[in-house]
Amino acid sequence: MNAQSSIRPAAPVIAIVGATGAVGAELIACLEQRDVPLSALRLLASPRSAGQVVPFRGADLTIEALNDDSFEGVDIAFFSAGATISRRFAPLAVAAGARVIDNSSAFRMDEAVPLVVPEANAAALADHAGLIANPNCVAAIATVALAPLQQRWSISRLSLTTYQSASGAGAIAMEELRQGTAAALADTPFEPQVFPHPYAFNLFSHNAEIDPETGYNGEELKVIAETRRILGQPKLPIGVTCVRVPVLRAHSMAVTIRFEDHITPAQIRDCLAAAPGVRIVDDQATNHFPMPSEASGEDDVLVGRIRTDLGDPSGRSIAMFLSGDQLRKGAALNAVQIAEALLAVPA
Repeated sequence: MNAQSSIRPAAPVIAIVGATGAVGAELIACLEQRDVPLSALRLLASPRSAGQVVPFRGADLTIEALNDDSFEGVDIAFFSAGATISRRFAPLAVAAGARVIDNSSAFRMDEAVPLVVPEANAAALADHAGLIANPNCVAAIATVALAPLQQRWSISRLSLTTYQSASGAGAIAMEELRQGTAAALADTPFEPQVFPHPYAFNLFSHNAEIDPETGYNGEELKVIAETRRILGQPKLPIGVTCVRVPVLRAHSMAVTIRFEDHITPAQIRDCLAAAPGVRIVDDQATNHFPMPSEASGEDDVLVGRIRTDLGDPSGRSIAMFLSGDQLRKGAALNAVQIAEALLAVPA
């Protein structure tokens, strides 16, 4: 095992870079709710946020301005302030002795950096060199459900359509949805600033830049590359369409999975019912299936509408629908679970 795989202190010093953002706030909540052992929590953000006070475990913590010396004595550093900040400061944190769990896209496709969803590929943590990448929110949520199926049966193709919430674009996007919805209900003008289109009572193709060669946008290409990497299938055929929908904080997706062999919905349901991080919501009698309103604030990925894909006469394809909280399993919770796994490894 790599010498940097484990963390020696039983109660580490933890830092959060980007502590005032939506994911940063959720990281703080996860650490408190899951009672993660720590001796100190340092909250780091831009100079304009320095001095703000955040409650944590009955005390008030003051936000500090991020600088080159912020990581002295830090054992675990969560980064959630964007790729530019991560590229600059994550190597400094590693050099100072911290284990960095980075929520940006900066290192996800670096072969030297594990890309980890603990329910899917926790073994990848055994060989990190101080830096671990947290996946794209869609890839993280999807692979919680896909990994146990891949481990039992061989997946030969995936097709996904996503219904992505405002939280994926941060707290300012969530506020724009709230304000835009209020304006629409009041029949008053509202000019969007975060998104290129009106968000309230609307949906549109994910606003990431389109790749002119493939016609796919950047979000879709991330989902393809990262899902392949997490599942350990570098050439797995994957088709993705990513859509923004007017939901505050849980992503949903329609997934069609083609297997090498004939498979039944009952087999899929039984496998996922025993899988960590999955909760089956599949009540055909009452037409009750996964919904973002029920996934919001939850740790589990909700999976349902499990059925044979009638578009594949071979009987090898299964369609299903899932919802997962983008701020939790799609970001903060996954990062905290990585830290918990590091803490559990004997030094």
